[in-house]
Amino acid sequence: MKKTKIFLATAIAGIVTLVAIAADHIDAPAVQGGTSDITDFYAFQGENTSNIAFVANVQGLLGPGNDTQNATFDENVLIEFNIDNTGDSVEDLVIQAIPRDGKMYVFGPISPTQTGLNSTIASNAANQLSVDITAYGESAIVESSAGMMAFAGPRDDPFFMDFAQYGQIIAGNATSFNNPGADTFAGTNVLSVVVEVPKSMIGGTGTINTWVEAKRRQ
Repeated sequence: MKKTKIFLATAIAGIVTLVAIAADHIDAPAVQGGTSDITDFYAFQGENTSNIAFVANVQGLLGPGNDTQNATFDENVLIEFNIDNTGDSVEDLVIQAIPRDGKMYVFGPISPTQTGLNSTIASNAANQLSVDITAYGESAIVESSAGMMAFAGPRDDPFFMDFAQYGQIIAGNATSFNNPGADTFAGTNVLSVVVEVPKSMIGGTGTINTWVEAKRRQ
């Protein structure tokens, strides 16, 4: 139980840092307007407390209706969840998700063939599954295999930020956020990839660093 608490606290601390960096919502020049744009990353204990869930949201600011209905995962973009369970900030395990023909294929957790910016899809991983990508407005489709579960499809953007007030603070016209603030992302959607795995597949000492990357096929 003590290890579980340390594990979760470490994961959440990592999330706070990663959200601040990765929650760009299409304002990062390198990915502006691109299908590889990561809006947010979350990791948390599953409803089954023996599991941990990883969530990557991409393609933010999708309006309701046609914007979301027409949005699709890019088949040339790999979503890769990185897990460091030795404390050296280098991925020891990866979970990879890549779409193809209306399905999301998930591989891992598995040791990567190489670390860093380049990846090879682990199509021979012992742990793998595929799930139909849920269409906009439809009930969530979830598939499971060997204790893993996965979902892929549009979801309401969970990120809360009052950008108008933030702009006022940056401009020196205000010193704090309003309470309550205005949710800039209310009514907008993202494309989500959710993978839940047993903690026993993660291993390590009970503490992890975790981050997500979107990697485009070269």
